[in-house]
Amino acid sequence: MNQLKLGIPKGSLEKATIDLFAKSGWQIKMMSRNYFPSIDDPELSCSICRPQEMSRYVESGMLDAGITGKDWTLENGSDIEVITDLVYSKVSKKPTRWVVAVPGDSDIHTIEDLEGKKIATELVNVTRKFFESRGINVEIFFSWGATEAKAVSGLADAIVEVTETETTIRAHGLRVIHELMESNTQLIANKESWQDPWKREKIENIALLLQGALRADQIVGLKMNVPQENFDEILKILPSVTAPTVAQLYKQPWFSVETVISKHQVRDLVPRLKKLGAEGIIEYALNKVI
Repeated sequence: MNQLKLGIPKGSLEKATIDLFAKSGWQIKMMSRNYFPSIDDPELSCSICRPQEMSRYVESGMLDAGITGKDWTLENGSDIEVITDLVYSKVSKKPTRWVVAVPGDSDIHTIEDLEGKKIATELVNVTRKFFESRGINVEIFFSWGATEAKAVSGLADAIVEVTETETTIRAHGLRVIHELMESNTQLIANKESWQDPWKREKIENIALLLQGALRADQIVGLKMNVPQENFDEILKILPSVTAPTVAQLYKQPWFSVETVISKHQVRDLVPRLKKLGAEGIIEYALNKVI
């Protein structure tokens, strides 16, 4: 039997990734102290890997495909196929940002002020290329963690750190002076695996369903009964992906109308629908939208 070797990111994205796969149709079960979780698909085998190392394993062929951050693929300079962006995270479900931050009382206000200064970061290669491209001479050293503390304690003049909300950075009394880059999660594949017809189709199917689950997370289904006399007026204010589904109720001057809309539109739309005579309004969650 053909089998695709898939890498699942360990750490902060682990639960969010497993939840996304569950919504997409795959149940991944973690085992205690085991880096090879089970999955209810005989055509897949899973390995848990640190996102920082994922692209190296995919590039080498130890994994056919994997999920990791764009930032770590760039950091490693990995020669892989990027199949699709998967914008989700444990907090904001938005792309993360790598930023340059300094102590709040520092006299450093621009990246040019960092000339000759020390910078701590886990993203060494990307940071080095960034400053070299701007002709700014800095000393960059690798941080094994607690990067914010390096600037607070004076071990570094600045840090380059990843953030979603800047909450941790501000909590350490630091301020952001520049955004280095945006990053998001990606599904990546080994180049040789991508050329294999069976593996390519399997990877494409995974990408399709993962994207469908992410798309469904942003919209909801809306169903209601609409009186015939207000039908045209209600349809004018009712958004939809293509067009609403409409069916006439049996022997009644009413229609059943169903559509999918952005979840953020619901709170404003439902009161308007109610005023126009819509009844039995039901909002329901969606699992996948393809």
